[in-house]
Amino acid sequence: MRRTVGWLADGREIIYFERLPGAERKIVDRRNLDSPSIITEVRYDRLLGEEVAISSHRQDRTYLPPRDECPFCPSRAGKLTEIPSEDYEVVVFENRFPTFTERVPGGCGRCEVVCFTSDHDRSFRELTASQVRMVVDVWADRVQELSRLPGVRYVFPFENRGREIGVTLVHPHGQIYAYPYLPPTPARMLERARWHRERTGGNLFAELLVAERAASRVVSAGEHWCAFVPEAARWPVEVHLYPYRQVPDIPALSDAERDDFAAVYLDVLNRLDALYQEPLPYIAGWQQAPVDTDRDLAYLHLRVFSVRRAPGKLKFLAGSEASAGAFLNDAFPEDVAQRLRRAGS
Repeated sequence: MRRTVGWLADGREIIYFERLPGAERKIVDRRNLDSPSIITEVRYDRLLGEEVAISSHRQDRTYLPPRDECPFCPSRAGKLTEIPSEDYEVVVFENRFPTFTERVPGGCGRCEVVCFTSDHDRSFRELTASQVRMVVDVWADRVQELSRLPGVRYVFPFENRGREIGVTLVHPHGQIYAYPYLPPTPARMLERARWHRERTGGNLFAELLVAERAASRVVSAGEHWCAFVPEAARWPVEVHLYPYRQVPDIPALSDAERDDFAAVYLDVLNRLDALYQEPLPYIAGWQQAPVDTDRDLAYLHLRVFSVRRAPGKLKFLAGSEASAGAFLNDAFPEDVAQRLRRAGS
């Protein structure tokens, strides 16, 4: 895989990732862009013991533009976008409206956009297995690079899909946040795993995977990966994907594990879209080891969930979830797993 690094007109980094031999990509951005005015603060909630990032400039970010004004499509004559080239395979660039950036005084971290394909009308599910494998390699590259940035503690690749989730740009893309702190969800999981190891000597993630593989909630499985609906699923549709081998992060995956992930994940995404016979809105986020701690304890896995609880119906985080932090699920995980298995047949 070849990397071509360039700079956008306002100083942000852009990186083309290519497999095709001889592909030449323009990296000169001919737009007239001012340097972004970034106003962001990380504040600490002393009652919950959690950081909160406040970024007022993100109010001005692009919101559901017409198809012919998509900023993630390749540039064409008379239409210049975030990607100067006329085509690309996978491209990564710094977010124009970042929550975290080291490019302002006192700033730390980074927010990047990952465009999975130049085809505006294709979803991640419609990528080929080789394209998904390339995206995995890109994720691995960025996790390694972002982990080297001063002050970064956690790197989180994720994809939001669907307007119901809050997506503001429909071109197939994901994001990567390099946090200057450890977010609450991985922090809580590692806390529980550390307590379990001190009490039993075992790895909580690995033992959970063994139990799930023996249960009735497995949705799809390959030579190196297993996808299942978790026993205590919080969302109407929720699937976790674990490799059988404990690894701390995406870069640690072997070639065979990366290939098998592409096959299993595409199978899961096909089942999700077949569940209600329409594209399912979802969030897919990688949980992995922090940059500087617990790398022997963490267990890489991907969590995918949807707010759609039935055709035309969404689950909203209302009083119990939003105010008390207590999730209520209307569907038994065993039933959801069975429906997903049938959806792929």
